[in-house]
Amino acid sequence: MENIIEKIRIELKHSIDSKTQATSQNLFKEKIKFYGVKVPTVNKISKEYFKWIDFKQKSELFDLCEMLWQSGFIEESLIACNWSYYVHEKYEPVDFQIFVKWINDYVNNWASCDTLCNHTIGEFIEMYPEYVVRLKDLAKSDNRWLRRASSVSLIIPARKGKFLNDILDIADVLLSDKDDLVQKGYGWMLKAASEANQREIFDYVIKNKSDMPRTALRYAIEKMPKNLKHEAMER
Repeated sequence: MENIIEKIRIELKHSIDSKTQATSQNLFKEKIKFYGVKVPTVNKISKEYFKWIDFKQKSELFDLCEMLWQSGFIEESLIACNWSYYVHEKYEPVDFQIFVKWINDYVNNWASCDTLCNHTIGEFIEMYPEYVVRLKDLAKSDNRWLRRASSVSLIIPARKGKFLNDILDIADVLLSDKDDLVQKGYGWMLKAASEANQREIFDYVIKNKSDMPRTALRYAIEKMPKNLKHEAMER
């Protein structure tokens, strides 16, 4: 099955877009490795080659994902994220530690972090809600990407009105975090939660706005009515 990885790499090289190649690094403060392939094209490649993988066990697919992560190329990491999500109906509790390992060992940019967390880990948490407590542990990590993961993994469940108390607990842990990508991550989580629980999130922001970094606050209130935004922004 390793042969399919080589075929994907050839396909990615043939799919390089000159404009994307010239501008990809501009989206990141961190130095990243990239081919320069548009994300919709990467997603198309993900789907096409997934059809050709003949795996009997989920672990075999995850081994291929590991190989993609190890390359360091952002496009290959996105394919790994997609593949791990395609088999979400087969998730088991033991998979959580695999997902955390990928973040800890390989994630070095917000795009790879968010793609894995929004879909793969978010879906896992909805399937196994008792694991939300593990996200609270990640919020205390020294690894900035694990801290960001603790919040952005709940974006989709938050929009559905789920895990409100846990979301507020995680925001409490991250409240004064100095890392701007962590601030944006938990601000985004609060914004998503405001779609279903606007009053609760507004009250939380008002209660904590003197300690909340401006970046996180702006994200959190982005979808609120103008009058609430104005009140939240007053110092």
